[in-house]
Amino acid sequence: MKTEDIERYRAETPGVGHRIHLNNAGAALMPAPVLAAAQAHLQLEAEIGGYEAAAQQRAEARRFYGAVGQLLNVPAQRVAWSGSATQAYNTALSALPWEKGDVLVTTADDYVSNQIAFLQLGRRYGVKVLRAGRLPGGGVDPAQVEELASKHKAKAVAVTHVPTNSGLVQDVVAVGQVCRALGVWYLVDACQSVGQMPVDAEEIGCDFLSATFRKFLRGPRGAGFLCVSGRALEAGLEPLFMDLHSASWEAADEYAARSSAARFETWERPHALVLAAACAAEYALAVGLEAIQQRCGELASRLRHELSSWPGVKVLDEGPSPCAIVTVALPNVAPGQIIPGLNQQGVNASVSYRSGAVIDFERKGVEWALRLSPHYYNTEAELYRALEVLKGLIEKG
Repeated sequence: MKTEDIERYRAETPGVGHRIHLNNAGAALMPAPVLAAAQAHLQLEAEIGGYEAAAQQRAEARRFYGAVGQLLNVPAQRVAWSGSATQAYNTALSALPWEKGDVLVTTADDYVSNQIAFLQLGRRYGVKVLRAGRLPGGGVDPAQVEELASKHKAKAVAVTHVPTNSGLVQDVVAVGQVCRALGVWYLVDACQSVGQMPVDAEEIGCDFLSATFRKFLRGPRGAGFLCVSGRALEAGLEPLFMDLHSASWEAADEYAARSSAARFETWERPHALVLAAACAAEYALAVGLEAIQQRCGELASRLRHELSSWPGVKVLDEGPSPCAIVTVALPNVAPGQIIPGLNQQGVNASVSYRSGAVIDFERKGVEWALRLSPHYYNTEAELYRALEVLKGLIEKG
């Protein structure tokens, strides 16, 4: 990524003027056009009314589906709006016809909310949750997924592309090949990967893919999406509950689900956020996902290189090509003091706790980890300043 491009993106990002933002895996800084899109629609609602503003901006709001579809290499009609990644994911999970004795194969590194949902399926329906083994270098072993799914005739396989607590990138494409060969439903949580790297839903071969906008897509909070495969739509999969938007009431005792992914939506939505999310997706496409991945990877590698040389500091990320989520175990400091200490000196970061990654952190022998997640608009100078502040906090103890 060229220096002049980075400078332009920074000029369009108000927050970089007073913060070193290394919490993009939490919520990235919105660019000015995204903020303006949300503000303009809220102003319009205040001036002419909410329903009237939505009607006036209906064509503009449709951009959301085309932009997300382009991001994922799928037709617009296979994209559904959602209020969050978890809402989208759980809606998809509810669409599968679970029965007592069904098997779901997942990974030890799947997102905590997903793990809880899987366990709920076990408690409510008697679904058995099996976790496939890991590769020696980190990440789920596709051969293990195949073995478990085949042996137990799994109904579904679920994989988180990039865990929230690690820079690990799991091989969702290889797992997708397994699922297609076995005819198993396949769910992918791409919450941390969409926006920081190319994500091709067709190449992955998943039936459902969920993500949020607030992270690497640089969109607003309260916005997400679900991508649905043609196979899932043709099979008639539908969420547990629909409304007058996702289905039509045909007769007193009959309803019909929408033919598109809209069956996974509901009528109510924050139209200002839909427009802002569309703008965020278009912004990411304009920057270029390959360029974003390269820049993010360079910054993350620099952080890992520097931190790995510090006494007592342990870089926890695994996998052959870790992404822009850098996690480290620190000596002499408590999590309750590290984030306030960084914030007081203008640095944003976050902490991952064992409760959000029970299996992974037990294996690594840590209770918590500092998470630094750079984005393409960060500079090398910002990284070195953040490291300087962090070193001072560690030395202070």
